[in-house]
Amino acid sequence: MRPFAALTERLRMPGPLEGIRVIELGMWVAGPAAGGILADWGADVVKIEPPTGDPARQFAQMIGSDVAINPAFEIDNRSKRSIALDLATDDGRRVFLDLIAGADVFVTNIRIDALERLGLDAPVLLAHNPRLVYGIITGYGLQGDDRDRAAYDIGAFWARAGVASVLTAPGSPPPFQRGGFGDHGVAMDLVAAINAALLARDRPGGTGRGQLVATSLLRHGMYTICFDLNTHLRLGVPIAIGSHETMSNPAMNCYRTKDDRWVWLIGLEADRHFPTLCRAVDRPEWIDDPRFRDAAARRENVREMIAEFDAVFATRTRDEWSEAFDREDMWWAPVQNTEEVLADPQAWAGNAFLEVPDGSSVAMMINNPCDFVGTPTAARWMPPDIGEHTDEILGELGRSSAEIESLRASGSVA
Repeated sequence: MRPFAALTERLRMPGPLEGIRVIELGMWVAGPAAGGILADWGADVVKIEPPTGDPARQFAQMIGSDVAINPAFEIDNRSKRSIALDLATDDGRRVFLDLIAGADVFVTNIRIDALERLGLDAPVLLAHNPRLVYGIITGYGLQGDDRDRAAYDIGAFWARAGVASVLTAPGSPPPFQRGGFGDHGVAMDLVAAINAALLARDRPGGTGRGQLVATSLLRHGMYTICFDLNTHLRLGVPIAIGSHETMSNPAMNCYRTKDDRWVWLIGLEADRHFPTLCRAVDRPEWIDDPRFRDAAARRENVREMIAEFDAVFATRTRDEWSEAFDREDMWWAPVQNTEEVLADPQAWAGNAFLEVPDGSSVAMMINNPCDFVGTPTAARWMPPDIGEHTDEILGELGRSSAEIESLRASGSVA
């Protein structure tokens, strides 16, 4: 079957969330990313935007792009419908509440104080629709002095939760986070909570009612480094931050190759993998070398040992080491740049990419990280323009053409 025909066939099949109506009131990344996953999984996601649009529509300009493609916005907003509402108006809020009345899920990452000022907080919406699952992502949680503090993922997830700290080599400045690094993880957290709440509502013997489900960038960051935090919590001391030169298990380290590329060895069990590593680098004599032959000796002579391995790895290219590692069944992975990842045959075989219908053609994008074999997922269309579906959605709510024009004339919708 030709790729486009295969895509057409997938689009005919219902996704796992077919029939679920989601109302998304979000901006930038975390909330829209959660809505985007739900849309990929088949939900009807209605994206509410102000007349000026989600500020994430500016991402392309922010990175200096002068083309009409906005990849960072596209990945979180494909397959959605957009309605432009001014929620500061009474008519805009009435339309919003009508949407909520027929929804299964509400997704937001708007700050709690702003939602309360608009009368869109959880107690209000759950009273309006008791079956609603109200899903919210905050920076720092629902309670506490900082519940309304500005966060973004670089503040709450990367900096305050300790992620940057445990990735900072001693004496170096903290590394810079990549775009959306914490946002996309916390979005998946919220999606999981939403689906659990839908199950609790609808399963046989379930509650029949929705509920508030919440997560935060701070909590997601702390869970990301929970090995470090739980160790410190339980033992009273932090796990040391390792460096290339001080890794006493040389089979769990990274090395630069002759062609200035890197390999990362993943032999976590040192006594098991050290002999394999020695054979792979043609130094079998190191297996019984008094300096390296057991864990205590390797710790005692760690800098000398790593220097020896560095010298060996500099003698061959990464491809040559790949052959040597695989021949000895050494566990390892290449340190790939983005160009290499996009060309990786295993990523293609593993369904990491998907085609999004774009007029008479398709756009290739990164897939969400989950597969459903019985109810395949598919992106159905490119992200909508601001308010592209306003008339369509208002018509579904029973608004007449004259009423829609009146709402538009008053500025309540766009």
